[in-house]
Amino acid sequence: MARAAEPEGRRRGSVIAYFTSAKFLLYLGHALSTWGDRMWHFAVSVFLVELYGNSLLLTAVYGLVVAGSVLLLGALIGDWVDKNSRLKVAQTSLIVQNSSVILCGVILMIIFLYKTQLLTLYHGWLLTLCYILVITIANIANLASTATAITIQRDWIVVVAGEDRSKLADMNATIRRIDQLTNILAPMAVGQIMTFGSPMIGCGFISGWNLMSMCVEYLLLWKVYQKTPTLAHKSAKVEASELKQLNVKKESDTKPAEGVQLIIEKDVTAFEPQQEKEVGCAARIAEPFITFRDGWVAYYNQPVFLAGMGLAFLYMTVLGFDCITTGYAYTQGLSGSVLSLLMGASAVTGIMGTVAFTWLRRKCGLIRTGLISGVAQLACLILCVVSVFMPGSPMDLTVSPFADISARLFENEPLPTIAPPEPEMIFATGMPNLLNGSIAPANSDPEMSPEPVPLISVSLLFAGVIAARVGLWSFDLTVTQLLQENVIESERGIINGVQNSMNYLLDLLHFIMVILAPNPEAFGLLVLISVSFVAMGHIMYFRFAQKSLGKQLFVCHTPDPKAAPDSSPPGNTSTV
Repeated sequence: MARAAEPEGRRRGSVIAYFTSAKFLLYLGHALSTWGDRMWHFAVSVFLVELYGNSLLLTAVYGLVVAGSVLLLGALIGDWVDKNSRLKVAQTSLIVQNSSVILCGVILMIIFLYKTQLLTLYHGWLLTLCYILVITIANIANLASTATAITIQRDWIVVVAGEDRSKLADMNATIRRIDQLTNILAPMAVGQIMTFGSPMIGCGFISGWNLMSMCVEYLLLWKVYQKTPTLAHKSAKVEASELKQLNVKKESDTKPAEGVQLIIEKDVTAFEPQQEKEVGCAARIAEPFITFRDGWVAYYNQPVFLAGMGLAFLYMTVLGFDCITTGYAYTQGLSGSVLSLLMGASAVTGIMGTVAFTWLRRKCGLIRTGLISGVAQLACLILCVVSVFMPGSPMDLTVSPFADISARLFENEPLPTIAPPEPEMIFATGMPNLLNGSIAPANSDPEMSPEPVPLISVSLLFAGVIAARVGLWSFDLTVTQLLQENVIESERGIINGVQNSMNYLLDLLHFIMVILAPNPEAFGLLVLISVSFVAMGHIMYFRFAQKSLGKQLFVCHTPDPKAAPDSSPPGNTSTV
């Protein structure tokens, strides 16, 4: 009996040890933070549409402000992360983020309650001021969320994983799985509350959630900090674990040694100017601009620059489950329930991508994993290219993509209704035709009524988008870990801040592209442009991989286990 109880007690002890470990507490804190973020990002867009009379104007302004702020301030946020202690950065960004969301929720509740009265005060300027206040505070919350993501996902996780790269890969994959699940579940939860309650109740729920979540996350951060003593040391010197160049598999060549020498020399020169000296008023004013410039220059000089640029180019696409693609799906007759199922399928394939990443990394190494993931993503996106030319596609290059803009801005009148085309060419999907505002006549002859539009085109489009998520998330994790492993500790914040800025820049360009060609007939052209940018991104990554591995690029083999003990402590079985 005693012998039988020993294994059970040991198992119970290992379970308790896992649930109290720094790794699990980091997961729990990230899950709470991401859940609150996803609820807020979903709800704030709905609130702004609701407040402005079912117009997308406020939502568009909010999106533009958020993207522009991160683009301009990403390097400064990263520099602030680098210059301050880890605990201070994490706690400050946590408090600012959640306090801003709570304050926004309170202001929105007041607007929903007293909107009629606010409209009459000062000719509606007070209500306009409230809108500006909401967008400003929400933008501050997003900037604080960016700082939290940089410090936790790009720095803390590296320190908690230690020198074990396999553990780091597993932690990165788990973080992405949490992101995928919260992306689906959190909007569903807050959506139900807003549907069966009211927008005001939704505001109150989100404010209350963020208040409780802030307290719990603060405690979890403190626990992780206590359980990982190395988090307290933010040395300016490069640690041995950070001299591992580009995850090359301990091959007997001189490239890793050259890379180590470059990082050491960079470290020596990077911290020479940080001596105390008198700073004038002009220098203080110019400091943010100098930091901005230095951040982008440092990003360009990184050995993983091409890999980071490759990831950023993947943001210049309409092939995702954002408002643009879902809006196009509605014009093709897909219902909300079908779209929700497709979003669920995309989450499943995204999780499959995180599993594929960990498996491929063990078998082929990190750099080759990114190459394989890119090929897989592009192969799946071929379905999207084919969908543009299949029956049911509304692509029509004879319709000017600028017709809608010119008609509304320059002619100052609504677009005319286009006469219905021939019966065999009309798109009827069981709902009114939303293309160019034309609707089939209700009293038309049944023999002349249009046949349902073939769903081949839209089916291939979403099949390609969903399948490509496997390669997309595996590639994302690859570049994330490359940045974690090959950027020196003293520059992790600013380099990842600039990476976020690049991501937002390409994301902003994709919205501008849609604004210039908003009609459904031009969506096929946007698909082709998107696939071209994705291909360019993976070409950049291929060039990076080729420079890093040379002739060994296509030699996919299991890392040599004999090389592991050379740079790893006893008992560490991590692969390179």
